[in-house]
Amino acid sequence: MLIKRLEISDRSGFPARVVPARRRRVAAAAVQGGEGAAYRLRAVFSRIDHIGVAVNEIEPALELYRDRLELEVAHREVVSEQGVEAVLLDVGENHVELLAPLSEDTPVGRFLAKQGPGMHHVAYQVTDIDAVLASLKEAGMQLIDEQPRTGIRNSRVAFLHPRATGGVLTEIVEPAGGAH
Repeated sequence: MLIKRLEISDRSGFPARVVPARRRRVAAAAVQGGEGAAYRLRAVFSRIDHIGVAVNEIEPALELYRDRLELEVAHREVVSEQGVEAVLLDVGENHVELLAPLSEDTPVGRFLAKQGPGMHHVAYQVTDIDAVLASLKEAGMQLIDEQPRTGIRNSRVAFLHPRATGGVLTEIVEPAGGAH
């Protein structure tokens, strides 16, 4: 694999680091911005809601996270709309979300086939997902979802494309009824 040094500008807030060539374009696009790049968003995220971890199967992952790392299971459900079985584990006021695909042709199934198990996304909590999506769109951020969809525990969720967020799949979450 060809590796080149990509100097991330001070403007980005990221330190200079070695970046694989295949990810150079993603990181450079995030630093340079696209249409609307000069637009600065007001603080729209209230906190990190969870870190999503893609796993092949839930039970072996629970042996690690629940049994060995002693994280408490907060919630478990099948989210058919997203094609996953999801388990939330408590970490302080935040969560680790384990995601196992219901089939290979789901987004998480395709992620696992390409990347293997590991970190899938970072999710930020918001109080008004419709207003946040409008602000992100106005700022020129590339959205995967222009309208929210149903997530775990009846939350409303939407994803930003990794090209818009420095190579990290980003989810925004509006909890149902203010739940954590």
